[in-house]
Amino acid sequence: MRKYCLLVALILPGAAWANEPIQPVEPAKVTNPEKVELGKMLFFEPRLSKSGAISCNSCHNLATGGVDNQVSSLGHKWKVGPINSPTVLNSSLNFVQFWDGRAKDLKEQAAGPIANPLEMAFTHNLAVETLHTLPGYRTRFSAVYGKDNFGIDEVTDAIAAFEETLVTPNAPFDRWLKGDSKALTAQQLKGYELFKAKGCTACHNGVAIGGNSYQKMGLVKSYKTDNPAQGRGAVTGEKQFIGWFKVPTLRNIELTYPYFHDGAVWDLKEAVQIMADIQLGQRLTDQEAEDMTAYLKSLTGEQPQIVLPQLPPSQPDTPKPEVKS
Repeated sequence: MRKYCLLVALILPGAAWANEPIQPVEPAKVTNPEKVELGKMLFFEPRLSKSGAISCNSCHNLATGGVDNQVSSLGHKWKVGPINSPTVLNSSLNFVQFWDGRAKDLKEQAAGPIANPLEMAFTHNLAVETLHTLPGYRTRFSAVYGKDNFGIDEVTDAIAAFEETLVTPNAPFDRWLKGDSKALTAQQLKGYELFKAKGCTACHNGVAIGGNSYQKMGLVKSYKTDNPAQGRGAVTGEKQFIGWFKVPTLRNIELTYPYFHDGAVWDLKEAVQIMADIQLGQRLTDQEAEDMTAYLKSLTGEQPQIVLPQLPPSQPDTPKPEVKS
């Protein structure tokens, strides 16, 4: 009987996907489309920034895998942040937000960049006041929240609701997990077996294939970087957690270069080789790295098809709240 079950699992991989360390992404279920639409508008709204030129989408571009493909994003007055922008796609699957986990959820995360002097460089009060000058937003907030006297809580709640829809289901690997034996190539299947055999799934597991734990960057061998980010240690104040970061999702990884918290590596195969070396203490052969990279490319799912929102026009006789330089 045991041999028969193993044979069925090999022929029909989806029959045993629940026993795999990775589970498929499911499509988003939208229960409040009006809130999601409002959140989408705010996600693309540059008037939430001091300059009126930077939106959430500036650093988390939905046309390029939810990232900006920069080592570190440019913020207000061309200031450069200390860390690579993680993808917003599938971010609802993370157990915390930001590389260092300083935000407990998407709503809390959405508030951060607005007031960050290196990013949007505004204040929450002025951002909300700006939105209050736009009748189109007052009408939408009233319809969604039952009041037009909204604040930053409603703003970030709406943005989070939109971001929760930014999942990428039906990747080739997901289809294989669900039983489509032709969804992966022989090389990708070989790469997945290596991915498990080498121990990658110790950190990269679950639906997001990551995003559910912290890990030290350079667990077995030290990782040399000039990047000043200290990771979890900067949040907790505990020296032993300096250099610990939230394990990133591998979903859509071929689109979200450059890699690592410092954005130091642009080539996916090179990133695979480095991680095997410093995290697992294993040297991959060139063929092993090729096979594993082929597998990782099977994790690219259906990208969100976003119709750009029509943002409310500014009122010509309504001045923007004064911002001190």
